[in-house]
Formats: sequence, structure tokens, C-alpha cells
Amino acid sequence: MPRRVRIRDGATLVVRALGFAAEAHRTQFRKDRETPAINHPIRLLQLLVDVGGVTDPLVLAAAALHDVLEDCEVGFPELEARFGTEVAGVVFELSDPPHLDKTAMRAWAVETAPRLSLPARLVKLADKAVNLNDLIDWPPAGWSDARKASYFDWSADVVAGIRGTHGALELAFDGAYARRPVL
Repeated sequence: MPRRVRIRDGATLVVRALGFAAEAHRTQFRKDRETPAINHPIRLLQLLVDVGGVTDPLVLAAAALHDVLEDCEVGFPELEARFGTEVAGVVFELSDPPHLDKTAMRAWAVETAPRLSLPARLVKLADKAVNLNDLIDWPPAGWSDARKASYFDWSADVVAGIRGTHGALELAFDGAYARRPVL
């Protein structure tokens, strides 16, 4: 039977999630090959709290953990056992299916975005805004402006499917999108 973690003590849940994410990502770096991977979920948390005013521990814990299923040696059962069905379920919603190639994954993300739960939509908005800013501030090694612009445009397609979710986070995304490389 799935374990349900009580979200009554929200701060504890979020700190545990961030600590687990730090351990899971401990040897990983962002695509610039210099920035520790854990900086990404930390930036998501900052955007959700500082810009979005989000205080829901479910959303914040899922933001901290949003990449562990697809990027780390962590499975859904372990995530569910540690953080409960609700948190693990949101992280699962945010995880790309492992069997898809890049083109199919991008199409899948655009198609499924409108069906995300509210907590997953909030994390997705923050994730896309942070990713776009990171592409400009800490560019991935070897990415041309055309490749960056393609990622920007795909991100805009994903966000188009969840517009109307949260005005401040959407404005943050729009501000990041305004930094799109001009070709």
C-alpha cells in the first residue's frame, strides 16, 4: 500500500527533499559542466517562493526533487517510501519517459503539459523560466545560438499549454523568454 507522508510539517518535508536531492545529484553538473546540478532545484525553490509566493510544501518538495527520477539512480518506489504518494506522484508527472528520443520527448511534453496537476504546473513554470535563464547565464558547452533558440521556442510551446496557472510565474517565464538568442 502506498505510504502517505503527512505534509503538516512543511518545512521539514522541504528540507528533507532538498537534502535528498543534494545527495542524489552529488556528482552531477549542469550542461555548462561547471555548475553543480543541485543549484537548479535551489533556483526553482527561490523563484517559486520569492516571485511566485508559493508556500505549499507539496509543490516545494516536488520542485526540489523534480529531476531525481530521470537524472539519478532513484526509482519511484524509493521516492514514494521517503516522501509519500503525493510528492512522488508530482515528481513522476514532471519526469520524461525514459524510452523517448529527443524529438518524441519534446512532442510528449507539449502534449501532456495541459493535463498536469496544479502542483506540477507550478514546478514546470519555474523549471522552464530557470532553464531559459541558465541557457543565457551559464550556456551549455557547445550549444549554438540556434540550438538555444530551439530550446526557448520548445519551452514556450510547453508553457502555452499551462498558461493561466500563475501570473507571476508566467511573467518570470516571459522575462526569461525575452532573452532568447536572436538569429
